[in-house]
Amino acid sequence: MDTRTKDPLALIPETDRARLAEGRHDDPFSVLGPHRRAGARHVTVMMPAARSLVAETGGQAHELARSTAHPGLFSGPVPGEAPYTLTATFEDGSGFTFEDAYGFGPVIGEMDEYLLGEGTHRRLWMALGAHVREHEGARGTHFAVWAPNARRVSVVGAFSAWDGRRLPMRRRGATGVWEIFVPGVGEGEAYKYEILGRDGTLQPLKADPVGFGAEHPPATASVVRDITGYGWHDGEWMASREGRNARTAPISIYEVHLGSWVRKAENRRISYREAAEELVAYVSDMGFTHIELLPISEYPFDGSWGYQPVGLFAPTIRHGPPHEFRDLIDAAHRAGVGVLLDWVPGHFPTDPHGLGQFDGTALYEHADPREGFHHDWNTLIYNFGRTEVANFLMSNALYWLEEYHVDGLRVDAVASMLYRDYSRKEGEWVPNIHGGRENLEAISLLQETNTTVYGEVPGIMTVAEESTSFPGVSAPVDGGGLGFGYKWNMGWMNDTLEYMKKDPAWRKHHHNQMTFGLTYAFSENFILPISHDEVVHGKGSLYTRMPGSHEDKLANMRAYYGFMWGHPGKKLLFMGQEFGQQAEWNHDEALHWWHLDDPLHAGLKRLVRDLNTLYRGEPALHVRDAEPYGFQWIEADDADHSVYAWLRRGGEGDREMVVVVNFTPVERSNYRLSLPLKGTWREALNTDARVYGGADRGNMGGIAADRPGLHGFAASAQVYLPPLSALFLVHDG
Repeated sequence: MDTRTKDPLALIPETDRARLAEGRHDDPFSVLGPHRRAGARHVTVMMPAARSLVAETGGQAHELARSTAHPGLFSGPVPGEAPYTLTATFEDGSGFTFEDAYGFGPVIGEMDEYLLGEGTHRRLWMALGAHVREHEGARGTHFAVWAPNARRVSVVGAFSAWDGRRLPMRRRGATGVWEIFVPGVGEGEAYKYEILGRDGTLQPLKADPVGFGAEHPPATASVVRDITGYGWHDGEWMASREGRNARTAPISIYEVHLGSWVRKAENRRISYREAAEELVAYVSDMGFTHIELLPISEYPFDGSWGYQPVGLFAPTIRHGPPHEFRDLIDAAHRAGVGVLLDWVPGHFPTDPHGLGQFDGTALYEHADPREGFHHDWNTLIYNFGRTEVANFLMSNALYWLEEYHVDGLRVDAVASMLYRDYSRKEGEWVPNIHGGRENLEAISLLQETNTTVYGEVPGIMTVAEESTSFPGVSAPVDGGGLGFGYKWNMGWMNDTLEYMKKDPAWRKHHHNQMTFGLTYAFSENFILPISHDEVVHGKGSLYTRMPGSHEDKLANMRAYYGFMWGHPGKKLLFMGQEFGQQAEWNHDEALHWWHLDDPLHAGLKRLVRDLNTLYRGEPALHVRDAEPYGFQWIEADDADHSVYAWLRRGGEGDREMVVVVNFTPVERSNYRLSLPLKGTWREALNTDARVYGGADRGNMGGIAADRPGLHGFAASAQVYLPPLSALFLVHDG
């Protein structure tokens, strides 16, 4: 026998031994684990700090030789082909027994490898991330991560003493993916990736870009979560939701920051399971059709409200683990309520454990800050033109829709994605290949994502927060549009709030701010948003924007909500505005629910509930939200009285609805109103009703349209318009 076999470590080339001990080996599976050497099976293990290492197979123990030149490296013969276990003993006498990760073959199959290499794996999360599974007869976790420019990648955690020399991963050919199956690691284990860059520089420990869970901030590790095997009970909802999300459906959205809707004892955040009971019951009672949650993807900084995410595939642990988030979605669906998520593909934070310089290079972001950095938010911009990055984002959209049964995604800050010069000065941006300002790669990503999710997941919706006049945001992709289902109507929101904050005596000079939105109301499928952005950063609340006394402010809000619910477009209201919270929203505390002890605030809340009920029950108020035929002005030019009146139409056979709004604190006792039909028109809702905090002024429940009409209408009536009020009239004939 060759004399070198007297020292099993001598069978391993010195360069391999040194690189393993130094944590620089890029092909650890070629050395570690079981290999045929000198005609026998030898097992080589890297276990820093161990005093001894024993392999056991077939009831026999075989002590492995310990390298003196390369501490932590052990090797020796382990006869036979049967599986073996390893027992490490340390200087203090402690030890543990484990299965050798290097005794297991790869998990990623040929098709996954092909799609990963091509950058077209639509369900990326099924291949990458940390998956609890059984592999080759053992139970453990398969880790896989994309780091194409790394020299070495290791998964680290308590199971490896956070030592990157212990579990360096297997490179999968040209895919840029590294993987390893670690037996014995399961649910709840914290982990990160230790990455040696191309130039030999050790990167900060990185969280898993496709991790399904994370530690509680400020801790930053990913956490192994088994997301398989959830038992859904929402089959009825899933089968019917296409109709509930259609542009002909009533859609009234309650926007929620889960961390501050309510707080529990000692200021604890509400859990997903508590929200499944309390929030779902509240939203259902209030008549909203959908909940929209501010970003749920894991994020490090509370003050970002989730809009600077690090873990795009991990529901934030602030409220519970992934299955409990599913409990919230399932409960909402069983109550007939849809759930939308805010989704943030536009930027990501620079936190060291995040995606920035992930493998030592600008992997997810642009290398040039003129293309890849947002000065407004101090965040990085995804390289939308890189196939793998675009696939990562598109796959993430699919992930939330498929794995969590989410009903739609509202895409944040779309304008910042569409334009290369967004919020940039001259010289701070790079034109596109045609010399223009449009971000062609981002446009392509949004189109592909919308095409994919609508094609793959029946019944969902996507919504764009887009603040410019970019054409065709909600138009089909095959017609040149971006392919969103809906667009937030930011222009309507800005104009109408500017009008409402003015003293009523001056509103007549700004009358067109309330009518201008109708000049483009049907150019997109619009949602009318009074969102969280309108009650932060010193803007105050809606309550504080309204002029006058406490009573006047709430009367203005009632009239404004009447205007909004009668106006074409789906509805969105941020939490707290349904009862008129007086203070600006604070993400660190609960809403000021004590306002409901005041009958005026309680009345506003009841009004919102009744507006939702009326909106859902009257097809005229929602069926033709996005069609010109669904709206007709009756009175658009009465600036002197600050009165607006219009007609809403539904489908064939649906009764019409007339909406009249008086935005002055002056009653109009004999206001002549044209109407499309003669006969009795009933007050379906009057925002001045006492139950809403008003004075019960009105038309005794109805009016008689018994006079000739004006402007081509069939009839007219003398109508009493209460101060600061909105009336909804339906024909009773």
